[in-house]
Amino acid sequence: MEHHGAGLRRLTGNEKLVKDLSGEDPLSADISPSERELIRYALKLSSQPASIGRQDIEALRQVGWDDRAIHDACNVVSYYHYVNRVADGLGVELEEPSRPSGQSAPP
Repeated sequence: MEHHGAGLRRLTGNEKLVKDLSGEDPLSADISPSERELIRYALKLSSQPASIGRQDIEALRQVGWDDRAIHDACNVVSYYHYVNRVADGLGVELEEPSRPSGQSAPP
């Protein structure tokens, strides 16, 4: 997950946001209600995919997400899980996080 945080850090320059979204409770981050609902949906799709129902889609619509955005979010979350399953199934080793020049990996 480290490289995702690095990307968000680059895009936003907001270290607190990266920390909050990467923590135990990403729903407590300082984000808009529509972003919070999208995260709630992504977490549920990740942990309980069979429980997603019309009420989840309607909750996203109620805070301003249109069908295209909901479809895109579903695809991104699902693809992330698919790629992880493929990597796990093939025994792919994660690459070490990149470090500034001259720094070595911790022991």
